[in-house]
Amino acid sequence: MAVDFHQIQDKYHEITRALIGEEKTVAAMESCTGGLVGVLLSDIDGASAVVPGGSFTYSNKEKIRNGVPESIIDKYGVYSTETARHMASAARDNHYSDIGLGITGSIGAPDPNNPDSVPGEVHIAMDVKGEMIIDRMILLPMEVLDSGRMASRYYVADKVADLLMEVV
Repeated sequence: MAVDFHQIQDKYHEITRALIGEEKTVAAMESCTGGLVGVLLSDIDGASAVVPGGSFTYSNKEKIRNGVPESIIDKYGVYSTETARHMASAARDNHYSDIGLGITGSIGAPDPNNPDSVPGEVHIAMDVKGEMIIDRMILLPMEVLDSGRMASRYYVADKVADLLMEVV
């Protein structure tokens, strides 16, 4: 499965323009996407009006430092729907945004620091004004994983864009 980087970038431009038009803000707490969603959301002029900030929280400690309760990670694992939900809410709260995104998962080899990692399993949550309306688990096709980390990140970012398009 080929990932069309330009098509995904165009989709994010459309989302950011819609956010600007609706005067809605969005912030993300990202793990496996490595900040890519934030980069894509902020890739056009005027994005600063609707993307106040975000965080790239690769380690468990950074997730906790940015608002995910340690008890959630301990109970459900870092790669879980519950952690993604808390990431989304923390992103929304930390950046006073209308929409918060939480993205966590493992897109490469198993994570030696987290025994719950399953390569290809990604959890995405979206908190819209305090209401958790989207919560999905995505299993990446092996052909995407085999294409490398960046292609996998773009694949996940494309799925996040599809979710965002449902609310903007």
